[in-house]
Amino acid sequence: MGLDNPLHIAFLVVILLLVFGAKRLPEIGRSLGAGMREFKDSVTGERPDAAKQQQALAQTTQQPPAPPPAAQAPPAQPAQAPAEPAVEAPAEPAVEAPAEPTRQA
Repeated sequence: MGLDNPLHIAFLVVILLLVFGAKRLPEIGRSLGAGMREFKDSVTGERPDAAKQQQALAQTTQQPPAPPPAAQAPPAQPAQAPAEPAVEAPAEPAVEAPAEPTRQA
């Protein structure tokens, strides 16, 4: 007795939907697939992305670096008359608190 009967598979899918919900089921499937893929790669010793990484590294080392952009002097600005300084309102004089009388014994 296994999962060879389609009714068993349908029953299992219904139970999974009830337990995990429709929103979590795709996430669980993705993480399970990624885990199985990682396990298979570790067992066989293959890394499919390793060849791509090596090719990308080889291409970056073979290409000469781009020359830096030419330094440009900032454009000269026309001479302008100095702006008049802003006039500030006079500050109010500070009021000092009267000093406490000192007691002499």
